[in-house]
Order: sequence, then C-alpha cells, then structure tokens
Amino acid sequence: MTLNPLDITTTALGLAYIVLEYRASIWMWVVGALMQVLGIVLYYDKGLYADCGMEAYYLAMTAYGLWKWRHPSGASAPHSGPEEPKPLAVTHIPVRLALVWTAIALALWLLIWYVLSHFTDSTVPVADAFTTALSLVGVWALAHKYLEQWLVWVAVDVVTCWLYFQKDIPFKASLYGLYVVIAVAGYYRWRAQMMAGHAKAQ
Repeated sequence: MTLNPLDITTTALGLAYIVLEYRASIWMWVVGALMQVLGIVLYYDKGLYADCGMEAYYLAMTAYGLWKWRHPSGASAPHSGPEEPKPLAVTHIPVRLALVWTAIALALWLLIWYVLSHFTDSTVPVADAFTTALSLVGVWALAHKYLEQWLVWVAVDVVTCWLYFQKDIPFKASLYGLYVVIAVAGYYRWRAQMMAGHAKAQ
C-alpha cells in the first residue's frame, strides 16, 4: 500500500468537514472548498472521473450553501439591524421536492453511468455514477438544511467506502466508513434541533 499525500490531506479535511457539518457550523463550507480543490487532483489521478468532475459542482454549491446559510431569508446583503439574523433552520424536505429530486437522481445515475461506460476507461461505472448522482442531490439538500440530506449521505458513504478501498485510497475509504456513523448521529442531532425549534415556535 502506497501512502498518497493527497489522500491523507483530504482525509484530514474531510474529517474536519463532517464534524463541522454535524455541528451545523457554517465553517464547514470553507473547509469543504479546500477539500474539493485537492480532491480534483486526487480523483483524476485515480481515474474516478465522475468524482473529479463533481468537484466543480461542489465548489459552486459551496458558494451557494455559504450564502444560503448566511442569508436564509434570501437577502443579498448582511443584516444591518442591531440583532444578528436568525440562522437557517433545519426542516423536512417538502414531499413534492423529494419526488422531483429522486427522479433527478435516478436520471443522473443512468446518464453518468452511460457516459462513464462509453467514453472513459472507468472500471467501476455503476458505483461511481451512483455516488456521484446522489452526492449532487445531497449537497443541494445540505445547502437548504433539509434533515433528509443525512439519509442521502448514508447511502453515498457506504458505497464510497467500498469503492475507495477498491481503488486503493485506504485513508479516504476509512474516512467514509466513519462518515456512515457520523451521518447517522448527525441525523438524530439535526432532528432534535428541528423539534426543539418547533417547540420554541409554539
């Protein structure tokens, strides 16, 4: 097993990212941006082309997520009053949006699978396409602070853990194994926060 500096560095950043996400800290977007830039280089080198291409989308969603979390009401400028603006609240994804994004995820999976199978030398097109498609949906749900984003990441993390071991990226593979545990814990933490917010509003 060869130690890859990018594997180790992105693993450390990824651990910091998931802890910040668990705590619903806005700083996760900053850490995520650095992790994504380095991830582009790592994934390209390992032939994970879908993951590599996805990082550009992640960077765009990082900017959007940072803005959304800072301005939950959609305001374009920081709050100028004497009080700090209320943070974006954790909520359930509306059923209509859940159905729409499930269909989008399925369509993306099939499309990316086709592209990887016919236009690249990928040896894992099904799994790579699956994690990519779900991640595209998951990061959007995260930007809106929907509780169900954690369920998406559980599925992504389980498959990615296996995939990265197959691709000899052991540190990040182990990290994704840890992500599964943290994603489950994060779901219950965010749900508790959401219920507490509802109780306070009543």
